[in-house]
Amino acid sequence: MNNPSSNLPPLSVSILGVEPLDDFIREIADFVHHMVTTRPNMGPDVKVEVEAKLGILRDRTSGKRISLPVLVETILVPDGVELRFESNMSAMQHKHFNTLLNELQRRSTEPSHPASPLEYKHFKLVDSFYASDNPRDRDKIRVTREEKTGTVIEITKKVRLGDLNIYSPKRQADWRVSVTLEVPVPHPVGTPTLTRRKDRICYSHEEFNIDLTQVVSNAGPNNPPETLHELEVEIARSALLLSTASKRGDLNVPEHERNAFDELIRSFVNNTRILVKNASEGWH
Repeated sequence: MNNPSSNLPPLSVSILGVEPLDDFIREIADFVHHMVTTRPNMGPDVKVEVEAKLGILRDRTSGKRISLPVLVETILVPDGVELRFESNMSAMQHKHFNTLLNELQRRSTEPSHPASPLEYKHFKLVDSFYASDNPRDRDKIRVTREEKTGTVIEITKKVRLGDLNIYSPKRQADWRVSVTLEVPVPHPVGTPTLTRRKDRICYSHEEFNIDLTQVVSNAGPNNPPETLHELEVEIARSALLLSTASKRGDLNVPEHERNAFDELIRSFVNNTRILVKNASEGWH
C-alpha cells in the first residue's frame, strides 16, 4: 500500500503560477531583438535573417575545439575568446542527420505524433558571387539560380549584423546564432569570383526551416573544388520576426502579442538544442 505522504502532489511552476523565461533564452532573445531593432535602414524590401548553425568553436592558434571551465551549455561574450567557428561537418554526420530528419518527417505524419508534421523540399541551386561595384564594400553580391533551369531565384547582398557563439561541452557540437540582412540588388556585371553548388534538403516545421546542405565551392580553374556539409535552423518569416519584435514588452498590446517574440525565440532555441543533442561522435 502506498504511503500518501510519499506521493508528490501537483506543484505550481512557481509561487506566481507562471514559469519565468530562463536567462539563457532571454539572452539570445535580447541579442536578436537588439540586432533587429537597431538595424540600418537599407530599404523596405530588405529581409532580416536569423539562423543558428551547428559547428565547432575552435581555438584560433591550435585549431582544436575550445575548452572552457563550464559544465553546461554557455553563451560566450562576443569577442571575449580568440576563436573561429567551423560549420563544416563530415559526410557521415550529414548522413546521420539526413536519416534522423527523414525518419522524424515520416513519423510526424502519423496521427499519434505529438507535434505538427514536418514538410520537406529538395533544392539544387547554384550561387555565383560577384564583387561589389564599391571597392570599400566588402559584402559580395550573390546571384542564386536553379541548377536545372538556370532561372534566377534571387539577387542579394548579405550584410551581417552580429553573431552569438554557444559552447556546448556535453555535446559533440557547438552552435552560433547569426543575424543578417538580405538586401535585394540589381544583377551585377562582370565575372563571378566564386561559384557554389548547393544540394539542399529543407525541412519546414511551423515557423522554422531546418536546412541540411552539401555545398561544392569552386573559386576558379586553378583551385580544386571544396565540399562542405552544413546544418542550420532559420526563422522562416522575416515579416513575423519584425512584427513580433516591434511589440515585445509593449503594454499597449495584448499579453500574447507582447510575449510572441520571446516565444518565437524559445522555439528557435529548442529546435537548435535538439539537433545539437543528436549530433553523433566524429563531427569532422
